[in-house]
Order: sequence, then structure tokens, then C-alpha cells
Amino acid sequence: MSGEESGSGTATERSVVVRQADGDDLTAVVEVGHRTWPVTYGPIAGDDYVAMGLAKWWTQEATIPAIRAGRVLVAEVDGEIVGMASVGPSEGHLILWKLYVLPSHQRDGLGARLLRAVIDKAQEDGYDELRLSYLAGNDGAGAFYEHFGFRETERESGGSGIPDSVWMARPLRTDEQEERQS
Repeated sequence: MSGEESGSGTATERSVVVRQADGDDLTAVVEVGHRTWPVTYGPIAGDDYVAMGLAKWWTQEATIPAIRAGRVLVAEVDGEIVGMASVGPSEGHLILWKLYVLPSHQRDGLGARLLRAVIDKAQEDGYDELRLSYLAGNDGAGAFYEHFGFRETERESGGSGIPDSVWMARPLRTDEQEERQS
């Protein structure tokens, strides 16, 4: 999640849709990354980190497999994709790898809608926990995730002047769900 700016009008005043991405969304999904990463990570980790991340994680080639696997959600406002979230399995856990909203649409509740949709789908798919990481120094992201029940579990050294990755987790099963499964 990147820096905070207000958009023009709230998302509730406009037509908002959160849905699974398809192949037609590829360019717009990649564009969300290219428009959010410089303002998010430039001040925290520097321009070289931004350039590396865009080249590694925000290309069409890197994004196609996640879209094809049904692991990318998009947020549309009036038909324009302005946010995205991407999840994937890793070592038996579900990881929220990306959640970004264009700066002009932040504080409109779109990040919350995307995150709720990710949580709901993870619960439907039977996951017990959702994990994620953000770069230390991205205090807005940390506060956002804490608001949704995520708690820090560990810090991973970024090395070479890169801020640490702060790992967080959120349980997905309620006591009631666990009792029903017993």
C-alpha cells in the first residue's frame, strides 16, 4: 500500500467494482504498479530499488501467471482500474503479495474493499491465515494492515541499505468456524 492522498469524491459516490482480473486487465494492472511504486518506495528505499522492483515484479511477463491462476483482483471506479491485489501460495501459506491503489484514489476505501475481498476468498478456500509483508518505513501500510487485524510476526533484513521487510499475519478462522469443523 502506498502513500496517502485523497481522491476526487468518495468511492461510494461512484460506480465501484472489485472483481477477479482477466487477460484484458493486464496492462492496467501493470500500470497500477508503475504509478504507485515510485511514490511509495522512492522515499523509503530509493530509486534503484524502485527500478529493480518494477523490472522484476511489474512487467506483463511477471503478471500474466497470477492473472491466469485467478490470483489477482482489481478495483474499478467508473470502469477504470485504479487498484489491485495479488495473492499466492508460499510454503503452505497464502501470501498477499501486492495491494496497491493509485495515489489519486487512496483514502476512498478501495484498499479496504480489495483486502476484504482477499480475506473472504482466502476463507472460502479454507486458509487459516493470511500473511503479507511491507517495507519498514511505510507506516501507512503498517497502520492499514493493523486496522484489519494483522499483527507483526517477524522482520526480515533488507540488506544493502534496503529497509527491513515487516512480516504480518492475520488468522482467518473464527472460534465458531473451528468449533463447526471439530
